[in-house]
Formats: sequence, C-alpha cells, structure tokens
Amino acid sequence: MTDAPEDTEASAHEAHGGGLGSRLNWLRAAVLGANDGVVSTAGLVVGVAGATESRAALLTAGLSGLLAGSMSMAAGEYVSVSTQRDSEEAALAQEKRELREDPEAELAELTTLLAARGLSADVAREAAEQLTERDALRAHARVELGIDPDDLTNPWHAAGASFLAFTVGALLPLLAIVLPPTSVRLWVTVGSVLAALALTGWWSARLGEAPAGRAILRNVAGGALAMAVTYGAGSLLGATGI
Repeated sequence: MTDAPEDTEASAHEAHGGGLGSRLNWLRAAVLGANDGVVSTAGLVVGVAGATESRAALLTAGLSGLLAGSMSMAAGEYVSVSTQRDSEEAALAQEKRELREDPEAELAELTTLLAARGLSADVAREAAEQLTERDALRAHARVELGIDPDDLTNPWHAAGASFLAFTVGALLPLLAIVLPPTSVRLWVTVGSVLAALALTGWWSARLGEAPAGRAILRNVAGGALAMAVTYGAGSLLGATGI
C-alpha cells in the first residue's frame, strides 16, 4: 500500500497528457505552421507571377510575405500562450491560497478526486495524505487542475516555434519561384507546393490518428485553389496594366 501515492501521482499526470501530449501538440502546431507558410507564400508569389516575370518583384513579394507571415504567427502564438500561462499561474495561486486557508477541505477534495479515479476510500485517503505531505500544491495541480507546476507553457518557445515553422514552409515556394528558369518556374512552384501539402496533410492526419486520404485531399485541394485564384487575379491585373 505504500506504493499507491507514487502510482496515483504518475497515473494522474499521464491522464492529463504528460510530456508526450505536450510534445505532440507542439509537433502538430509546427506542421500546421509550416503548412500555413507554404500555402500563403505560394498564393502570394504565384499571384505576382501571373502579373510579372520580374525575378526581383517575385523575390521582394515572397520575402515580404515570409517576414510578415512569420512575425504575425509568432506574435499571435505569443499572445495566445501568454494568456494560457497567465491562467495557469492564476489557478496555481488560487490553489495555494486555498491550501493555506483550509487544508482539511483541500485534503478531502483530493481524496474525492483520487477515489473518482477508481481507488477505494481508504486507499484514496492514504494516498491523499501522503501526496499532501510530500507536496500538496503539486498534487492538487496535477490531479485537480491538470497542470505540471514544473512545466508551464512558455510563450517565447511557442512564438519561436511558430516563427521557425512558418519560415521553413514559406521558403519552399519562394525558392521554387525565383530559382528555376522563367519558362518552368510556375510549374516547378505548383508541383513542389502540392507535394509539400500532400506531405503535411499526411503527417497531420498521422498525428491526429485520422484517415490520411481525406486530409491529403483537403490540403492539396485548398492549396491548388489558393494558387489558381491568386494566379488568375495576378494575370488579370497584369493584362490590364494595373
């Protein structure tokens, strides 16, 4: 019976995702960020290619789109994750205050939560008492709040990951449009972008344990539509001399 608190604490941590769930979320965010970089930059440079053959214009548009998109993604992720971290810190502060003001009620609450996970009343009580003696705040954070006090979300890491993922994705269509000869640059860009979107669609489906075929089709169709629309708009503007 002395092993119950350690087993309970571990299972409680795993029930809320643990390190594996966090890593999968980061990986999924990186895939989606790269996908956004591919689609948005491809749509931009293909649209410009419809209006002009100038390599300088294509490079300027592509770099501008890359920087604007990556900075926007980083800023948005920073704000979002900062809000999440603020919420986590506020919840931990409230839990700390409740433990200080009414420890008996908190012990009873922890006992109830552990019993709800399948432990008998006696075992749940003993586990709650030992976890409280070891580190009451950590026990309540993990079991009650689903928060690891030692691994709070980091907005700077999130912003950096989003910036990097978008940049990597955006580099593909940018290089594909400016490096090849004029006669084939459009087809090289379209082909490489659709291949990249098929790959990110497959990988996102794999991470989410969803059917890969539909995810790939949605990704490729969406990217193809974006490029077709922007190329059509660029061609129309180029033909009218605007």
